[in-house]
Amino acid sequence: MPPQPHDHAAGPSEDGTEEPGLAGAAEPGAESAAASGPESAAGFRPPPANPYAHSYPGPGFVVVEVLGEIDMATAGALGEHLDALTSAGVPQVVVDLRKVEFFDCSGLRVLCRAERRARELGGTLRLVSDRPRIHRLLRACDLLGRFPPLAELPPAPPASPGPPAAPED
Repeated sequence: MPPQPHDHAAGPSEDGTEEPGLAGAAEPGAESAAASGPESAAGFRPPPANPYAHSYPGPGFVVVEVLGEIDMATAGALGEHLDALTSAGVPQVVVDLRKVEFFDCSGLRVLCRAERRARELGGTLRLVSDRPRIHRLLRACDLLGRFPPLAELPPAPPASPGPPAAPED
């Protein structure tokens, strides 16, 4: 199969012209972090979307929706996205694999690295998948204990009780 434009990073070609690639790609209809408006109330500012991953704030966590085929050629784009979300703070990340058409060990390597980074910072990385083939891959690689897949996005965490209300006079 011949190389596709999305198979390499953006940069100059052999003739010196600029070539598009993953580094400059964005999901159709999605805004990059630089082009998006002000940060949300929770202070969430997503990394730039790419054809394979975009993120949005969930209740108490960030959701990374993964799309298409994640293999050796595309796992790097997912990895860059997850690296940005697990590099600081206490990352609470939920990776939604329900729209993935193909997922191989290259994608598992990226998930394992991101989960380790999140755990080292006191956070978590969880998976959402209702696909039997993802479950089989996790089982075959002995990763079901590390990534027990959720069938759907988790509910919002319970609200912490605030200070008691002052009595009205």
